[in-house]
Amino acid sequence: MVKPISKIAAAIAPSVTLAISAKAKQMKADGIDVVSFGAGEPDFNTPENVKEAGIQAIRDNKTRYTPAAGIMELRQAICKRMKEDLNLDYAPNEVVIASGAKHSVYLSIMVCCDPGDEVVVAAPYWLSYAEMIRMAGAIPVEVHAKASANFKITAEQLEAAITDKTKMFMLNSPSNPTGMVYTKEELEALAAVCEKHGIYVLADDIYCNLVYDGISYTSIASVSPAMKEQCIVVNGVSKSYAMTGWRVGYTLSNATVAKAMASYASHSTGAPATMAQWAAVESLEGEQDSVEQMRQQFELRRNHLVERMNKIEGVSCIKPQGAFYVMMDMSSFVGKTMYGHVIESDLDFAELFLEKALVATVPCTAFAAPNFLRWSYATSMENIDKGLDRLEKFIAEA
Repeated sequence: MVKPISKIAAAIAPSVTLAISAKAKQMKADGIDVVSFGAGEPDFNTPENVKEAGIQAIRDNKTRYTPAAGIMELRQAICKRMKEDLNLDYAPNEVVIASGAKHSVYLSIMVCCDPGDEVVVAAPYWLSYAEMIRMAGAIPVEVHAKASANFKITAEQLEAAITDKTKMFMLNSPSNPTGMVYTKEELEALAAVCEKHGIYVLADDIYCNLVYDGISYTSIASVSPAMKEQCIVVNGVSKSYAMTGWRVGYTLSNATVAKAMASYASHSTGAPATMAQWAAVESLEGEQDSVEQMRQQFELRRNHLVERMNKIEGVSCIKPQGAFYVMMDMSSFVGKTMYGHVIESDLDFAELFLEKALVATVPCTAFAAPNFLRWSYATSMENIDKGLDRLEKFIAEA
């Protein structure tokens, strides 16, 4: 009899949202008119100049292995773009390209954390964070932000969560799933705590270009020289340039961490596809009009979705400041019977909503935010209205 798989692999929790996602996809495949709000990717196409750069790279036979940290041209382009966009000063040897920002987060954790280390995570958080931490043999420590605090934790909460075993603090701003953005002052307070304890900060800035209401975005790495030394900034081209499938993410960190990360990548995945890296060069160095055009469309959709959702009896949401998600509070239905089913959780509500109203959303228990559903407005205004019409009817006829 073959021996069991590793204990770490066996302990990885499957996504609780997978069943709903799979059911929604099957219903669509069967020709059922399901409206989906689960997508974590822009519904826009990759800009034409970027697509052409990828095609040209293939024609030019730029199809061979690259250094594990990525091509120098892309690392240089990242340094320039991060200076212009986020006022971050990094050298190319402090940049490591990875197969998407998700891979960048994973590499950061694996390089910095030993088994038994604790990683403090600001919750609600993207569901993969905790599993990645466990894959490194480390322990996730959740610090919960309440809706009444606009889903943002305080420096006092962070301080209370830190122990002698704490190795890293993970922060995502703008946040998936909440869409909330930390102010410069809030980041300075959090940074002061991290500097005091000498812990790494993993700053997931992947949605940095998608902020609204004239907000000025600040990366925590920019608040002080000490914080920059302790910080690993994660970013990529997926959200800002509608390049999710190209799989190009990157990290900016001190040279020691970057060198270790490149070594880790060299013995596992290597660098992303060469032609995808050249396309990413064009996305960062080419015209940036498409970024702003997409941002404006997302802001219009957000405004419409939030205004309509808050008029529907029984549900509500806080107006997000960035990314493309809205957290719908459905807690008023917990314990109630709908269509003959007792609603005990957001998962129950989401399953029934899909079955009866043909609308797919993401239950947020997996994001450490029970009794909320995540709606992505990376979809058309027509679909937003259709989904909200169905929500209204679903609640009224329950």
